[in-house]
Amino acid sequence: MECKAVKTINAYNLAAVVAAVLQLVLLPVTANAAVYKVGDSAGWTTIGNIDYKKWAATKEFHLSDVIVFQYNPQFHNVMQVSHAAYRACNASSPIATHTTGNDTVTITKRGHYFFLCGVPGHCQSGQKVDIHVLRSTTTSSMAPSPAVSVASSPASPVASAVSPGPSSAAAAVTLSGLLKGLVSITAAAMLAFLLGS
Repeated sequence: MECKAVKTINAYNLAAVVAAVLQLVLLPVTANAAVYKVGDSAGWTTIGNIDYKKWAATKEFHLSDVIVFQYNPQFHNVMQVSHAAYRACNASSPIATHTTGNDTVTITKRGHYFFLCGVPGHCQSGQKVDIHVLRSTTTSSMAPSPAVSVASSPASPVASAVSPGPSSAAAAVTLSGLLKGLVSITAAAMLAFLLGS
């Protein structure tokens, strides 16, 4: 009976070590993510005649970046839509709908993310944004090099964030392989520990 309790305690210790290692491995990826508030200090709104196309054009979006939509949920929402729906301001078949007033979307793939407000007339008045995530062209180093930068337009700075260095794509690719190897080694170690005790 005492032996079984020791096995359980050791299994918990091993799980805690694995969790700590995973946190350390994932830290560089999340630390390099920039946070962009759509519309900067104005947020996601129809008030103030905000040019979201111009806002997005002044940003450089990368994998793991976070897009934040802040708005009054009584008057607005956020819908992720296809390119055709974006162009036509058609909110009838959204890919995803957000309604909290403080919605975050993490960039997980390259390409375009199209968003609009589904309230009638809002998209037509300009409340839509195309977030274009470019392919990274630099792979000079395997280690991430974080640099602090302002994640809003120069005209209206809102918040500073850590932006990805030039090697974010290379670090993400390496991280993927590292995580697969770590999970395999951890699973094998846990199995060996449990069977050996």
